[in-house]
Amino acid sequence: MQIPVPAVESFVRERYEHYDRAYLSPDPGFTHAHVTVLAPFLPAPDATSLEVVAAILAETAPIAFALRRLETFPNGVIYLAPEPAEPFRALTERFVAAFPQCPPYGGQFPDIVPHVTLDQHSVDVTVESTRDRLGDAVPVSCVADRVDLVWYEPHRCRVLTTWRLDAPG
Repeated sequence: MQIPVPAVESFVRERYEHYDRAYLSPDPGFTHAHVTVLAPFLPAPDATSLEVVAAILAETAPIAFALRRLETFPNGVIYLAPEPAEPFRALTERFVAAFPQCPPYGGQFPDIVPHVTLDQHSVDVTVESTRDRLGDAVPVSCVADRVDLVWYEPHRCRVLTTWRLDAPG
């Protein structure tokens, strides 16, 4: 499950084109630039699980946030940190409570760090070069107004369903 971030979609999509075209989605509703809410999720969610998701999101207001700060994880992933991060973290925690069998990133990382993945540090890619390539796309103010349940598979990435965030804030 992910929150689309259309404001930086062109940059992120270009990175997919550069690194792995197999994960470029032909689905016009699919947004490559996103903040992950929970992944991996259930491989085949049943109707009851989808109702739980819908109930959590029905109580979730849109999230206003800014993207201005680039950071790097210890594994070299360069990302944009949404500010404030807490609403995203809280949403993930609500899903983890509802679906404890689905720890974020398979339990690989101890902390929930909301982010928009941009690139991978290398000899040719740094935070500075990434900032330069982003140009005037950042800083940007955004509103998270939906959550997409998506499927990632080579040549078959697509949106399975979408929920609007429209609870009163």
